[in-house]
Amino acid sequence: MANNNQLITQGMEFGELTKEDITTIRQTLAKDCNDSQFKLFMSIAKSSGANPVMNEIYPAVRSGQLTVQFAVEYFVRKAKESPGYSGHDVQLVHDNDEFKMHQEQDEEGRYYAVIDEHSWAFPRGKVIGGYAIAYREDKKPFTVVMEVDEVEHFKKSNIGMQKTMWTNYFNDMFKKHMLRRALKAAYELNYDDEVTVGESQGSNDNDEFQRNRRDITPNQDVIEHGSQQNDNPEPQQEQKPSKIDQLKDQMRTLFTQLGITTNDGIKDYLKKHAPDANPGTQKGLIAINQLLETNLEMLQAQASNDDALD
Repeated sequence: MANNNQLITQGMEFGELTKEDITTIRQTLAKDCNDSQFKLFMSIAKSSGANPVMNEIYPAVRSGQLTVQFAVEYFVRKAKESPGYSGHDVQLVHDNDEFKMHQEQDEEGRYYAVIDEHSWAFPRGKVIGGYAIAYREDKKPFTVVMEVDEVEHFKKSNIGMQKTMWTNYFNDMFKKHMLRRALKAAYELNYDDEVTVGESQGSNDNDEFQRNRRDITPNQDVIEHGSQQNDNPEPQQEQKPSKIDQLKDQMRTLFTQLGITTNDGIKDYLKKHAPDANPGTQKGLIAINQLLETNLEMLQAQASNDDALD
């Protein structure tokens, strides 16, 4: 067993992570992952520069599906490494607080929020909202202002850990959620730009790893032909949709859930995140859909931090 663990963790060191660190990660944070999922998780961690030991990234396995989650600590570090970083602030607003804000418009016509007053005394009452501010040199402060109603749905999440964290540690989770949003917007920290999900170091590991692969990049043919299918609503007589057609339909649905609804938007996304996939094959479409599903789960998981999670 020891030799098998050494083989699994071999060659996964990066940054300050040692072989011993990788073994510890395998036995603790990633104890629910199978070997293929662990390799995939460490590949994402390495390509994004997120350190599992520092609680910046960790894996979650739900119903056999791997979800890679980034903590707010990752975005804080990336913001601090960005040019012009000048700090950040995050506060909760309670129903007994004095709170006032307004919007202003910058030179380019974009609106931004300005906090005029936030003062309080005890007892403060229930949390009703909050705000996070990201400061950057030569830029207007970027402020995220939210009401509690906007995040109540996380308490009803079907992701067990996310529901637990938001129910038991609501104030902390709410602050992390707002801060992540502010930092990502102010410093253009899009995790899609950081994460590259590639092949394993042995391209023929096993069938399970192949199911978890994210090769990505359908060419223009998939996008254009996929969008044309809806132009003919008449079903074919006595013929069930092919597996590839079903996968294309699934791909379009996933893009819609990500908020990408135009052909140009889809093309740009795939060009950026999928340089090697073969869209003419069932395997290639499966890989594309797996990437989209992972991105959707990351978006949901990130809101839970400790992280679904942003």
